[in-house]
Amino acid sequence: MSVVGPRPHMVSHTEMYAKSVDKFMVRHFIKPGITGLAQTSGYRGEVENERDIIGRVKYDIFYIENWSLLLDIKVIFMTVLNAIKGEEKAY
Repeated sequence: MSVVGPRPHMVSHTEMYAKSVDKFMVRHFIKPGITGLAQTSGYRGEVENERDIIGRVKYDIFYIENWSLLLDIKVIFMTVLNAIKGEEKAY
């Protein structure tokens, strides 16, 4: 596991989303992270509808395709900022 990367799901959820969400398994090409771009962009916590998981996958793929040390630093900074200000879906 790394500090920044796509957040992992439970195996049962992975199987379910792999069947219904296009490019879901691309997220598994890199190590999962403690925090990620999707989480700092508002797609964190419980998946309540299809829009949540599609948005999460979109941000995860963007992260994979555009990875840089600067992007990792930005995600870490945004994680700390979200923790300080309090995030509605953070639990």
